[in-house]
Amino acid sequence: MRLFGKKPRPRGTYDRAALKPVIRSSICTGEKTAGFQEIASGKFHDEMLIRTPADLDAFREKYGIEGELETIY
Repeated sequence: MRLFGKKPRPRGTYDRAALKPVIRSSICTGEKTAGFQEIASGKFHDEMLIRTPADLDAFREKYGIEGELETIY
């Protein structure tokens, strides 16, 4: 039972009309996080930390994403 924190989202799905997949990169440390940005408000929802190219491939495969992802800072 989960009282606080993020609401679990069904794995492998996202609302393509409301969210777009992006990579958020830190200007200071260079740390990269893959997630989804709300199209209407611009709010970012992180999904997973990207440490290696294999992590990015796993994110793409999990959600069926093809092509390049936009990077936001």
